Amino acid sequence: MNWLQELTGTDKAVIAMCHLQAMPGDPYYDKAKGMDYVVEMARRELHALQDGGVDAVMFSNEFSLPYLTDVRTETVAAMARIIGELKSEIKIPYGVNVLWDAKKSIDLAAATGAQFVREIFTGVYGSDFGLWNTNVGETVRHRQAVGADNVKLLFNIVPESARYMAARDIREIAVSTVFVGKPDALCVSGLTAGAPTDSQSLRIVKEAVPGTVVLANTGVNAANFQEQLSIADGAVMGTAFKADGKFENQADVSRVRSLMDRIKEFRSGLKG
Repeated sequence: MNWLQELTGTDKAVIAMCHLQAMPGDPYYDKAKGMDYVVEMARRELHALQDGGVDAVMFSNEFSLPYLTDVRTETVAAMARIIGELKSEIKIPYGVNVLWDAKKSIDLAAATGAQFVREIFTGVYGSDFGLWNTNVGETVRHRQAVGADNVKLLFNIVPESARYMAARDIREIAVSTVFVGKPDALCVSGLTAGAPTDSQSLRIVKEAVPGTVVLANTGVNAANFQEQLSIADGAVMGTAFKADGKFENQADVSRVRSLMDRIKEFRSGLKG
């Protein structure tokens, strides 16, 4: 049994995204509605996801567009406030992702008791956010320094809106990342949030590192979840749970429940 199965109590776990609205300092923050509105929207989305039957939840500053790779203090502070206010209502395992800043994500996890973090920990990329560099050795040492050794690290090795600067195939990246970084999981993504993960890339990664948890990180939906979960150890899902399947909308509890019922039936079939 891998750590994700132990954490969620199921095989092929679904980690649902709780996308936080723009916050202070973000270009599209609604100053008139203020932080109380942001907290309330997060509360509604959390309950829609939980009540719909997802296995875990991950809080991210998804609407802090355009993203920073060195996230400002006000964003982390706002996210900590939101999670702190909701903590007594969270009934399932939870993680965090401060887009796109690995250290700040770990800081937030340490402050809020989150059990896992998803981020870009390795590689150098040409991206929509400029030249994107990482330092996994420094980041992992930072995790130890802030007392977050127990926080699981989900390495996104196919970052959204970016491409490796060097010409490396996905198998090579997976193998070297596992050897060097010792990730708790690898995430394989599509181009953007909601864009399907390439099934062939997913299969290559899983076959290359069979002893590591591999997650389909974007674009898992009603039409493709069987194919994706037949390969991956679990999925990170957000857009598929939203009203009309649109990234900009809030999670719809009836849509969440309907899709999760189908996923749970599929998982039962795998056990049989």
